[in-house]
Amino acid sequence: MKGVQRPEDRPDIIVRVFNMKLKELLEDIYNQGTLLAYIYVIEFQTRGLPHTYILLTLDSGSKIRTKDDIDKFVSVELPDPCTDLRLFQILTKCMVHGPCGTININSPCMRDGQCWKSFPKQFNDDTEENVNGYPIYRRRATEPVQVGKYSIDNRCVKYLYKYVYKGHDAASVKIQKEGALDHDEILSFVEGGYVSALEAMCRLNEFKLSHKSHTVVRLAVHLPQQQSIVYQEGQEAQAIERAALRKTTLTSWLELNKNEPSAHNISYSFIPKYYVFDKSTTNWKKRQRGGQNVIGRLPVVSILDTERYYLRMLLLRKSGTVSFDDILTVNGLRCITFQQACQKYGLLRGDQQLHDALNEAAQFQSPRKLRMLFAMICGFGEVEDVPYLWVQHQVSLCEDFVHRYSEQTGFHYALADVEELFTSYNLSLQKLYLPTVDLPASVLERAVFDFVEE
Repeated sequence: MKGVQRPEDRPDIIVRVFNMKLKELLEDIYNQGTLLAYIYVIEFQTRGLPHTYILLTLDSGSKIRTKDDIDKFVSVELPDPCTDLRLFQILTKCMVHGPCGTININSPCMRDGQCWKSFPKQFNDDTEENVNGYPIYRRRATEPVQVGKYSIDNRCVKYLYKYVYKGHDAASVKIQKEGALDHDEILSFVEGGYVSALEAMCRLNEFKLSHKSHTVVRLAVHLPQQQSIVYQEGQEAQAIERAALRKTTLTSWLELNKNEPSAHNISYSFIPKYYVFDKSTTNWKKRQRGGQNVIGRLPVVSILDTERYYLRMLLLRKSGTVSFDDILTVNGLRCITFQQACQKYGLLRGDQQLHDALNEAAQFQSPRKLRMLFAMICGFGEVEDVPYLWVQHQVSLCEDFVHRYSEQTGFHYALADVEELFTSYNLSLQKLYLPTVDLPASVLERAVFDFVEE
């Protein structure tokens, strides 16, 4: 930099230095640790420097399991300024919540005299590993330190943890006549996106903005003659003709099993590890190099899309099938539906498929989405034992409310949310023999059930 220039005046230098530091950090992590997979994404703040979110999948022997492991990697305590002044300065500048509570009742996080993020936390001599699905970190009592005009201690320290993908800043303004509806979602996305000087410089230098260790191949799951078709308006007939000539990853896999006996022992989800899908010929071709870092993924199918849901269930378990009829065939007898085939295979045991659907959704959906799925299952599915279904998945269904409130209060907030969702299906907690809500009406009026959809 020259003269009185500040870092923000030289985005070209910032992105180059950041890229070099990121490479060095990643090399330390990848080469000196034992990883199964990783992904990172670079984010550009509207005002400030770039930073990256890195998600690591550790091998079984390296996973964080005990409170000693947690203390090794996560700390929410102020360092001693006498021994580590630089770290103390960074932490008090970047990782202190508020302050709020009685020392600052006007903090934006204060609602009805309480911090909605539950700060300041309680002192805790030892880390607790699992409290309602979350660890409670060690926060030992120490003498307060002065940060600005406030005295704070370990109860105000927040640890840094963010989700990987959240999208860029966006702002879009449009003037239109009252009562007119003219919303172009694609145009709003393109024109509303904010690109900072740092991001522009990163793109000009062709630096990677994201990277992952494995290639994920999305595999089609569709019923016979019901594959997705993309076409322009007025060209429907031509699109259907083209679709009749082109194979999907699923129909091509069935054909592969006809022609190559060596593929018979490979299930659909594992086929990308050994074969490459050639989009020009729509055929699976044997890999010339190893596919250790390739993962096949079948998209999630709603249990309300009944036949596709059960087809997916069969595709995850069967191998060597050469046609849809072959998938439907069990012990030499052709079933009428994929659901019937699952039944004959012994995959459907009472409400087991409904439990499986909720367990799978709990791995990647928010608790709010999970409650919506629970309500839909009760509204459209043939559930034999709704109370048992609720009890078995209660922890996942109530997780967001329990994390914010007490366990008992969070449980009733979740029930109140489900009761609200049930109205769309002309159901109620009472009709399905579920527990009733036991909270004052004044408390429920202040509840915001969709706060988790951030």
